[in-house]
Amino acid sequence: MLWGKAAGRCEFEGCNLSLWKSSVTQESVNIAQKSHIYSFSGIGPRGHGGLDSDEINDISNLMLVCHGCHRKLDQYKDGGRYTAERLQEWKKSHERRIEIVTGIATEKRSHVLLYGANIGEHTAPLSYRRTAPALFPHAYPASDVPVQLGTVNSAFVERDAEFWNMEGKNLVRKVRQSVKERIATADINHLSVFALAPQPLLILLGTLLGDIVPADVYQLHREPAGWTWPEVTADVPTLEIIRPLDNSGPPALVVALSGTVTPDRVFRAMGEPASVWSISTSKPHNDFIKTKEQLSEFRCIARSLFEEIKAVHGNKTVLHVFPVAAVSVAVEFGRVRMPKADMPWRIYDQVNDCGGFVAALDVPFGDN
Repeated sequence: MLWGKAAGRCEFEGCNLSLWKSSVTQESVNIAQKSHIYSFSGIGPRGHGGLDSDEINDISNLMLVCHGCHRKLDQYKDGGRYTAERLQEWKKSHERRIEIVTGIATEKRSHVLLYGANIGEHTAPLSYRRTAPALFPHAYPASDVPVQLGTVNSAFVERDAEFWNMEGKNLVRKVRQSVKERIATADINHLSVFALAPQPLLILLGTLLGDIVPADVYQLHREPAGWTWPEVTADVPTLEIIRPLDNSGPPALVVALSGTVTPDRVFRAMGEPASVWSISTSKPHNDFIKTKEQLSEFRCIARSLFEEIKAVHGNKTVLHVFPVAAVSVAVEFGRVRMPKADMPWRIYDQVNDCGGFVAALDVPFGDN
């Protein structure tokens, strides 16, 4: 029963080693050991806690561990820093996690999708190990091998002329090969999207994914740091639509949730005055998105605004898009686009080395 409750993994916090195979040869072998929380004898580590012989050997007083962790737990007569209370908490937490994971229905399986591209001089620190835990308890990874879309060790950055075309073509090709073909064969039925890249590429990713398969888009939070949605009790700021007073110029849509974008920055990038529409909030900042509900609200507002702008300016007119928002917002912005019904887009990126916003890429991109 202990093996089942621990799912054959070491219950020492942070270890989680598979105990049914050799970590060296991968051969099937039982390397599990039982460790007493309260010792079998009164002079053993942590004593016997006043338990009788039956209670000492009860599953509630046993942890499934590997050899190395067993030695650590029992190396001091008094247990050292591995107190009975601490071990009980580790056991409870581990077995609760196993219960949650194994209780998730099969339709909750989701493929982890990772997309990273250079942002300025910084590479995107994306890994399966850091992202997959964010799925729990609502879903679990369908595979321990993520869908990888990014360019590895790219030497190009946003200021380079080749960057946007190269990254765009790479993204289109990888989405087709690694996502769309697997969706067509029913290998992928749900995606959990983790992306860190310049915003035009995130929007392009969103347009390529669209609604071809159900997906959850995740946000990298600054406080508390990580991809897991935090528990939010306070009210979150609402989104606002700001419409232009004059619709005579070419349309521009500003998404200003992480910072403020003044009209002069838009005019400078476009080379002429424009009719500036915007989705904003009263206090934009770079950790604005805290809940999945905010993303849902944004999707509804963006979809409605696309229709309104199209009605004013026509569906053949290019819509100039200026995104200053969270990574999850950029992906969702692209996902709500309807390729056969919406206006073509020209997406801009803030490149400090170029002195402001620059035209990065167009949607549709290439033949897509």
